[in-house]
Amino acid sequence: MKSITVYPPSQSIRAEIQLASSKSESNRALIINALTGFKGNLENLSSARDTQTMLRLLQSPEAIADVLDAGTTMRFLTAYFAVTGQHKTMTGTPRMCERPIGILVDALRTLGADISYQQNEGYPPTLLKGFNYTGQNRVKVRGDVSSQYISALLMIGPTLPEGIVLELTGDIGSRPYIEMTLQQMRAFGVESIADWDAKTITVTAKPYIPCTYQVESDWSGASYWYSLVALAPDAEVELLGLKENSLQGDSAIAAIMKYMGVKSTFTNRGVLLSKIPASDAFEWDFTDCPDLAQTVAACAVAKGITVTMTGIESLKIKETDRVSALQAELPKIGGELVEIKTNEVYEVRRLNNIENTDAVPQIDTYDDHRMAMAFAPVGMCFPVTIAESHVVAKSYPSFWEDLQKVTTLQSTTAFAD
Repeated sequence: MKSITVYPPSQSIRAEIQLASSKSESNRALIINALTGFKGNLENLSSARDTQTMLRLLQSPEAIADVLDAGTTMRFLTAYFAVTGQHKTMTGTPRMCERPIGILVDALRTLGADISYQQNEGYPPTLLKGFNYTGQNRVKVRGDVSSQYISALLMIGPTLPEGIVLELTGDIGSRPYIEMTLQQMRAFGVESIADWDAKTITVTAKPYIPCTYQVESDWSGASYWYSLVALAPDAEVELLGLKENSLQGDSAIAAIMKYMGVKSTFTNRGVLLSKIPASDAFEWDFTDCPDLAQTVAACAVAKGITVTMTGIESLKIKETDRVSALQAELPKIGGELVEIKTNEVYEVRRLNNIENTDAVPQIDTYDDHRMAMAFAPVGMCFPVTIAESHVVAKSYPSFWEDLQKVTTLQSTTAFAD
């Protein structure tokens, strides 16, 4: 396995970075375009492994659809293959088969999908054996577990004889991702009504209209550059291809990073990041942007900022249990993540200054791309080694090449005994 050590920059950072395309937008566009009969034209699709896996499986006639570790791909394709009546076995990595899918399967069964579990109830692998519409288009779905279940159902809604009405129960998490789905559906000619007070979303039955759709750059990928600018002694970075009025929930990083010492200036090419004074402490609710939590936590510890976090419960069922992963890795850079109120409130704190120690901390990544990229900017302060550096391929394959443009990296290959 290859590790990469990130070293502090030897000079001021001035850079332009062409970010990778949004995986979230790309994956939704692929499903919607598939429901047009693949008649649209998708531009600037993400090169992320998750998106390439989605593209490959949409085109594959094989009976087994192995999504690897791609949660979005698993959930979106389960709904797509179900409503189009395809016979498929949906499976993935061992960790993927530990991630729940019962909420989505129950909803699809209500609509008419024939789905059975092959091993453990509520978890992949599943067997899809066709679709026979029940006449029931009103479905209750929990809103506080994963917005991907909701998006998967919304995207197939227009293809049902009477459309679909989703009744969301509980709190609604990652709402910007649901709104992204609805706006992308709108780009392909489908209208919807979201009543957030009543917690219902109605999608009428109407064929998608093929169109040309261009995917925006990835705000999740941008978050690591915000962290880098916050931590580097002197830095100014322009991130190309981002929009101020973005569909992506992770564009919230621009507001969060004001507290951490980064100013965002939108240009005709993207957004220019520059340094400003940081706060000593702040609070943030990550319900709508949980994928930013790791980046913010690592950056906060390195800067000595105390952050009170809420809305990070969903991190426990991601590629790894990200809460536990942060609690294990933050002490290596002198910090901690403490649970203040069970499953509700957490606090990121800096405990000690390790910048002058000789030992280089090695961050374990738990086969999680965001752990690798969240901790890499800490190298702006002191050397840090990122284990299993290849994991970034899941969402940002060119991350290390881009990072090498602004600082020194050293790669080491470790061989197992």
